Amino acid sequence: MCGRYALYSGHGRLVEQFALDADRVPTLPPRYNIAPSQAVSVVRIPPGYSDRVWDQVLWGLIPSWVKDPKTAYRSINAKAKTVASKPSFKSAFRCRRCLIPADGFYEWKVLAAGKQPYYIHMQDEQPFAFAGLWECWQGDGRMIESCTIITTTANELVETIHDRMPVILPHDAYDIWLDPSLQDPRHLLPLLRSCPASAMLAYPVARHVNNPKHDDTRCINRLTREA
Repeated sequence: MCGRYALYSGHGRLVEQFALDADRVPTLPPRYNIAPSQAVSVVRIPPGYSDRVWDQVLWGLIPSWVKDPKTAYRSINAKAKTVASKPSFKSAFRCRRCLIPADGFYEWKVLAAGKQPYYIHMQDEQPFAFAGLWECWQGDGRMIESCTIITTTANELVETIHDRMPVILPHDAYDIWLDPSLQDPRHLLPLLRSCPASAMLAYPVARHVNNPKHDDTRCINRLTREA
């Protein structure tokens, strides 16, 4: 799964990495402990647009067909093997896909002394994109936009910590993933595979990150050994 991540790259790096119009990307504060239900950044091509747009939506997808978003289960993750068929996701999978920018993410390893958090990022330390879906709920004069992160089987690195990991899309797959005219699962499902372990690094961090109210560089500081 993916229940916490970080995004702290500067404005210029994000504009370059995601091929965006610099004037339409806000300068955001660095985030080191992004948690479900919070507003998160996404890159998408909304209806009526032809270019990529940087937006903010809530993390925890609310299907458009639920009657009350307050009582609906908000999915922070969607499994790759069922995302094209599960009612909560299949409509968004066809035409409301997005990139969710990140610099790294956290997983927790079960130890005798408790769960040990690990920070996982790319070896080149560049920002990357989770494969995401977005949805729009409307009712009672309100509109709520939300998203979910697609997960898959963990690679050889991450499986030493957790059995699942977020789908990290290769840069050359961004155009395909964002293209709303591509709706055939045969073109999309092959993209939902685990990132090569050789491209990633993981290290233990302090349990400071366990509290979502903690949002500072201590969350990503490396420990010399598991706590």
